[in-house]
Amino acid sequence: MNPGELRLRLHREVLGELAGTRPRNLVSSMRYQVEDMPEAAPFATEEDFRDALLFVSDNLALVEMWRTQLYQWDFDPAPTWSDAEPRTPERRAHICLRLGVDLATAKLLEANAPIPALPKPVVIGTRFEPWYHTRATRFSRHGREGYWNNYRLLLAGKQWSPEAVADLDAATDAVVERLADPTAPTAYQSKGLVVGYVQSGKTANFTGVVAKAVDAGYRLVIVLSGTLNLLRAQTQRRLDMELVGRENILRGAAEHESDYHDDPAWIGRRFQSFGDLPSVQGWFDIHRLTTRDNDYRSLQQGIYALEFEKREPALPLYDPVNLHRAAARLMVVKKNKTVLTRLVKDLNKIKTPLAEIPVLIIDDESDEASVNTTRPKPDTERTAINQSIADLLTMLPRAQYLGYTATPYANVFIDPSDTTDIFPKDFLLSLERPAGYMGATDFHDIDSAAPESERTYANSNEKAHVRDVVVADEDDTEALIRAVDMFVLAAAMKVYREAHGLGDGYFTHHTMLIHESSFVADHRELLGRVTEVWWNADYSGPTGHARLRELFDTDVALVSAARADGYAVPPDFDTLRPYISPAVIRIGGDQSPIIVVNGDKVLETGEADFDKRPIWKILIGGQKLSRGFTVEGLTVSYFRRRAGNMSALMQMGRWFGFRRGYRDLVRLYIGREEAGPGRKTFDLYQMFEAICQDEDAFRQELRQYATMVDGEPQVTPAQVPPLVSQHLPLLPPTSKNKMYNARLVEVRSPGRWREPTAYPTIAADLRHNVTAWLPILDELSTAPADFAYHFPDGTASHAMTAHHAIVGADRILEVLESVRWRAERQFAPDLEYLRSITADGAVLDWAVLCPQPNRNAAALPLGHHTLPRWDRGRRRDPLFGAISYNWHRTIARRIADALPDSGDPHTESFRSARRGALLLHPVVEPVHLADIAPDGSIDPGKLVVTFGFVAPSTAVGRDSRVVRFETTDSSTESAIVEADQEA
Repeated sequence: MNPGELRLRLHREVLGELAGTRPRNLVSSMRYQVEDMPEAAPFATEEDFRDALLFVSDNLALVEMWRTQLYQWDFDPAPTWSDAEPRTPERRAHICLRLGVDLATAKLLEANAPIPALPKPVVIGTRFEPWYHTRATRFSRHGREGYWNNYRLLLAGKQWSPEAVADLDAATDAVVERLADPTAPTAYQSKGLVVGYVQSGKTANFTGVVAKAVDAGYRLVIVLSGTLNLLRAQTQRRLDMELVGRENILRGAAEHESDYHDDPAWIGRRFQSFGDLPSVQGWFDIHRLTTRDNDYRSLQQGIYALEFEKREPALPLYDPVNLHRAAARLMVVKKNKTVLTRLVKDLNKIKTPLAEIPVLIIDDESDEASVNTTRPKPDTERTAINQSIADLLTMLPRAQYLGYTATPYANVFIDPSDTTDIFPKDFLLSLERPAGYMGATDFHDIDSAAPESERTYANSNEKAHVRDVVVADEDDTEALIRAVDMFVLAAAMKVYREAHGLGDGYFTHHTMLIHESSFVADHRELLGRVTEVWWNADYSGPTGHARLRELFDTDVALVSAARADGYAVPPDFDTLRPYISPAVIRIGGDQSPIIVVNGDKVLETGEADFDKRPIWKILIGGQKLSRGFTVEGLTVSYFRRRAGNMSALMQMGRWFGFRRGYRDLVRLYIGREEAGPGRKTFDLYQMFEAICQDEDAFRQELRQYATMVDGEPQVTPAQVPPLVSQHLPLLPPTSKNKMYNARLVEVRSPGRWREPTAYPTIAADLRHNVTAWLPILDELSTAPADFAYHFPDGTASHAMTAHHAIVGADRILEVLESVRWRAERQFAPDLEYLRSITADGAVLDWAVLCPQPNRNAAALPLGHHTLPRWDRGRRRDPLFGAISYNWHRTIARRIADALPDSGDPHTESFRSARRGALLLHPVVEPVHLADIAPDGSIDPGKLVVTFGFVAPSTAVGRDSRVVRFETTDSSTESAIVEADQEA
């Protein structure tokens, strides 16, 4: 054995001893191991370890092992050996101190394993009894025994970084620790909800949760996986491949008898493998009660398979003596009344007492079908699926319910007083956005620092990825042709990249999704239209090449030059041209370039079977492709379907996901003037932008309220509904039949920007507001002044020119209390907070600023002044979007002491203890621009005075809580902000 192998073996043994325990003195640990391997003695010194860390290229495996272990200690949520917060320099210092290494070695460890900057998962929950980290574990967290250890190793083999694995470890710990202890004598039923992002890896999280749960003692796992066979089969395969493993699938049968015998990953031995049945190795097996092709069936052998063996019949199953020898059962079940009724019946037939079985129910896409949508009255029957889930929870007192979704709004509006329903009463956990994920915000320019006139392919997501679809009529195929051209051009770019560094077959799948309708008849017509477009495209002739050249020169080349992220980009179209023909052959060489996925056996033109074969196709679909199902390789989306609520629309966003190697090629062709009822038209891109605002606001609220105050949670899951905002009145968070209510009374926002948007449209109300603000406007300086904020790291500066004044807090409150609104409830919680801090003296005065929107802003005579005019439309009619600029808010936050020194003397001169900042914007809507008089004035009934504010950062309130609630009758009011009806 050469020196490098000896060193590696020594450190593997050391880390094997340290795995799952506290850090211990490194040199002592190495010397202990040398007693059994004396030939490694020369390497049992800190100096040798330091050299190995210094010459990383010669010791990659050793460094990777140490990086993995360091991150396990870094992420540990509650270690007994350190009181430092996870993922902090203080935690790492404790690790190095316990390892007994000197400063030089500690620096090298940090260089090779930087302290992870990933944020922790956000948890809103009630108090819980800790058990997961305090109970003795059966398996070392770094051995080869146990399903979590094997899943962790499989992910590492799939090129997951140690940071990503450690992050998943911490996030799944945060879930499992809030479930009940499966071995506890007293049964407790925990209910929780995990909120991820659309197509962001939620399945990886619940696979990790299942792995840890069965390791801890849960013995029946029921995964409710959508309402379609397509999604159920996809989930079953994922769990079988990454968790269950070959040995549990075969159970002694021949390879060709497996339900995966024709699966490329099975043939290529990419399924999890333990070497032998886990029970033979001293732990426990997983018995599948469903397969890839078969949902749960009510057969005698199925009932027998549900029977649990006991080592000691006199003891309950949940006793550790019985539990840890019993095999686990796993089923992946479609949300279907017949299937779930069958399961409930069979469970009632087994001999094992149901009260003894620790059960975990995972509800994937839990806001679909699971939620009870009947009106919440005592005499009302539940919807079928909800009733089946309620039956399971009632008959299985040790069942834990865990919902997963990217659109949680339906779940948090469930009535929490219904003890048999699925309201997440114990916890709500929000997963952080994973690295490399391309989500809703990556297609919008929300809070962009760049003015619209200065946006480029480099700094504008919309400019880079979004293309407008406006059609004259349904026979207008110009936008569709351009989208298909982009699909072909992107395919050629992928083939080019495979030939220039990525290697053959790097892009297994390349797809385009066309989503216009959920109706089968529409799909039939659309198939004919797209087929005609494809066969008339002339991709091998001069006409087609001319179109592709123009598209490359005006679109692809420009975007990729700014956003290719190091991947190969051809210098011109002629260099790319030889790759077009191979790309077209991969798409349509089988004479079937289009796959219709909609459940119509006559119309469907092929399976979207991404697991079985490479797919380079155009997909036409509706409901089947709008929730849960992952469309692999999706590069171009053509989207013209409207939805009735935020959750449904968000789930249709299949263009979200991971786009390694082709992020710059992703395009969204989206309808901007889609027909609706009553001759209305809808801008789908605007609707998605509203979703971005709502989703970001919801996650920000959860993140803020997750902080404990005096050891108690500020917000319980029952108080989450009022935190759900609505930026677009026509797009509520979820269906009205899924919402209940509590009222948000007060929002405390020290140092945070707040900007109401629900201004009135009635002329009398607008005149009233102008009159209310005039005394304040008259106090503004005649000449504007320059303000600036220079970021301390020197990366950027923000600037603003504004009229200004310092006004007492009482006077500002008086105005705010008199302002009229279209939706008064939107601002009411903020107003209550402002009343409180004014009365308590937490705010003494306000710096009132009226900024210029740009250098050429039009002048508006108003009161005794001429002020800059803001031209803004109600982008979320009848609500405005954000009117202020991000760079103006930065200066306001500095004045309120929410940011460090600005480096600008004039801005600093406005700083004062207990001072807030308020920005005023006199807005004229586009519909009234023609009504402006020659001197620039306008009827006050056509002028909207809008504002935003930052309260002093010290105005935290008496008890540090940031929200206050009151309960209301769920049958009479809506939890979301809705526009008040005009008279």
